[in-house]
Amino acid sequence: MRDPEEFDAFYKNVRDRVLLETYALTGDLPVSRAAVRDAFAVAWHHWRKVSRLDDPEAWLRPLAWGRAQRRHTARIWHREKDLDDAAKTTLDALAKLSVPQRKALILTNLSPLSLLAISRAVGLPQTDVERELQTATAQFAISRDTGTTEIRGHLEHLRTVTDTAQWPRVSIVRRAGAARRRTHTLVGVAGTALVLIAGGTFVSQGNTSTASLDDENFDSPSAAVIKADDGPTLKDDVLLATADLDLVDSKMSWVEARTDDNAAGNGLALPCQIQRYADPEGSGAFVRTFEGTGPKPKPVKTKAKKNAKAVPPAKSAAWELVELSGTEKAAQAAYSNVNSWYAGCLAERTQLLSVHRVGQVGDDARVFTLRSWRGSPRTLRVGVARSGQLTVTTVSRVDGLQLNPSKPAALLAAAVNRVCSAPGGNACAGEPALKEIDAPVAGLVPGMLSEFDLPPIARAPGPWIGTEPVKAKVNVASTRCDRTEFTGKSVRRNLTRTFLFPAVDKANEFGLTETVGIWSPGNARTFVKDVRRRVDECAENAFGTEVRQLRNVADENTDVTAWNISMEISDKDSVQFLMAIVRSEGTVAQVGFVPSQAMSMDREDFLDVVDRAVSRLPQLRAR
Repeated sequence: MRDPEEFDAFYKNVRDRVLLETYALTGDLPVSRAAVRDAFAVAWHHWRKVSRLDDPEAWLRPLAWGRAQRRHTARIWHREKDLDDAAKTTLDALAKLSVPQRKALILTNLSPLSLLAISRAVGLPQTDVERELQTATAQFAISRDTGTTEIRGHLEHLRTVTDTAQWPRVSIVRRAGAARRRTHTLVGVAGTALVLIAGGTFVSQGNTSTASLDDENFDSPSAAVIKADDGPTLKDDVLLATADLDLVDSKMSWVEARTDDNAAGNGLALPCQIQRYADPEGSGAFVRTFEGTGPKPKPVKTKAKKNAKAVPPAKSAAWELVELSGTEKAAQAAYSNVNSWYAGCLAERTQLLSVHRVGQVGDDARVFTLRSWRGSPRTLRVGVARSGQLTVTTVSRVDGLQLNPSKPAALLAAAVNRVCSAPGGNACAGEPALKEIDAPVAGLVPGMLSEFDLPPIARAPGPWIGTEPVKAKVNVASTRCDRTEFTGKSVRRNLTRTFLFPAVDKANEFGLTETVGIWSPGNARTFVKDVRRRVDECAENAFGTEVRQLRNVADENTDVTAWNISMEISDKDSVQFLMAIVRSEGTVAQVGFVPSQAMSMDREDFLDVVDRAVSRLPQLRAR
């Protein structure tokens, strides 16, 4: 049984705080109040599960925030009339922050959450949230003309606005949640309900709950029953079975480790997942986890033949997430969300290697190949597909570098064939037809490299960390040979960004820098040609400099030239540089890598980074 008293206390204790946070996020009081109110109705619908969570408020908050942000799209920064100057100035300062920065600043100052919990709520790694919080704190203080220690007080002052909001009685909220539950329960008799509604004989149960709900602008439950898209329900018998995991590795012994609706814990069940559900308002979801153990390997004999070194068996893991959306349009959005998780994976030391479009599998499908270099190298093979209102995600993690997309495509096809005939499903799967495509738009600046584009570095302490992109007044990607500058009146969107390992001694002497700019196509070709000429002259004329060309490709629309440049700095020592100049029509990037004695980058890995830089350049033009 659901406990009304427990929910009532939750509603009264939490609503004002979540409203304040939501209002600070959007600056729109009516939308914020409606979003928080509706989120509580959904919470009562799922109260059996939500009440068992360690932090029900953490479950409620993203639901309220998501609804408020979606409803707030018509006016980017709506403000209430008759706001006092202090509140207006605070909202103006918040408006200048990015959404992740705003969320980090709001939660740090208005919620009791830890930094780890805040990072989960924002959907970024903790190190990224720390950086976003530092930037937000500084920018807010400058915009608000205040000290950083006064920020909490300015945000708390917004209570003078939110305290004016009037809340519906908790009984009305519970009735809305109950009506939502009845909507799902009535799916099995939807045909009968339609007949009754058409005949004008539909009567709600209880004390005219529909009228009370309409007064509070909740969705009418009878209208929800009419929608055919609300009909399907999801059952766990459509999930993959252990036998299907032979498609990952037939030599492994696979066992099912977990199957549930992903309502418990933080909801981040899959690698790279950044939110509990790709469709937070979906009709159902299941996650299933598998564990695989390889055959016991033979002991490796050492020089002392009497002893043998035991080798642990190989281990693998696999995951499946299936979500049912209320409509096909919502499923398309969920499919896009999952794609974004893996196109811009935020897991530390994880690199996106390739993306393939998969034909003949569901309505839409892709396979992502990533490598994780935390500890021993592993490959993450991800399949994402949509069939009607169902979104299917399969992930397998295997030892070593396994780049062939055929196996993850086959596993994805098997998953789609299990769900396509279920309610809400549509296209099934045939033989997967794979075609490699450019990496989707992702990252802080679309068109530039991001941390997830960069390869592993041996003995590197920690993950790659990128600096904030800034105007390219100085180009650190250049060398003494070319001395390239991305300045002048003819260039636009000239930006530069450096990636490094902050924990390294003299971190500023090691790293990878990318500088970009946009010219007319003719000027861009001339710009690249001049860089090539200067490097060639350097190879011929600069004493103690050795230049080796690693790649050179040129046509009407594309240029790619990469070099290994060695410069003597003393009789005994020299400095190595990897540098490339690339062009896509009128957009140019220079990529430079400075190694250290202890850490370097494989030449093939550098060329892969260069290829990724070329593929991302059109995204910069599109902005």
